[in-house]
Amino acid sequence: MNQSRRTFLKASLAVGTVAIAVGGGLLAPSRVMAAQWSSAAFAATSMEAALTSLEGISKTEASAAIKVDAPDIAENGAVVSIGIETSLSGAESISVLIPNNASPLAAKYVLGKDTDGFINLRVKMRKTSDVVAVVKSNGKLFSAKKAVKVTLGGCGG
Repeated sequence: MNQSRRTFLKASLAVGTVAIAVGGGLLAPSRVMAAQWSSAAFAATSMEAALTSLEGISKTEASAAIKVDAPDIAENGAVVSIGIETSLSGAESISVLIPNNASPLAAKYVLGKDTDGFINLRVKMRKTSDVVAVVKSNGKLFSAKKAVKVTLGGCGG
């Protein structure tokens, strides 16, 4: 009986603490997430529309300062590991787009002022496509891409 009382008290304390944090405005993840969320960009069906929704422009300039690390052949399109690195100074954000997916925008990362321009992520690719990295730096969009062939079982066919 003593153990159930302790469990009840711990749970009550935890719920009370969270309620106070939410009530005081200290814990408001939905407000923070909503500021960065662009439902129109993620609902877009073309790369141009997604970029226009995200950044207000869709024109990008190819850059050798952006490196896309992805497999040449993905054995399983459900989990494709991608790394993106940029040496552009003043990089503000990195977006990842996969043009042949139903929704081309896979992710957008907003970088802090002194943050290294490097991200790693896993994406789902429905079929063979380029993986396009778009970096916003000094108000302009720069891009690099890499072709990834999605196969069934990695047979290359």
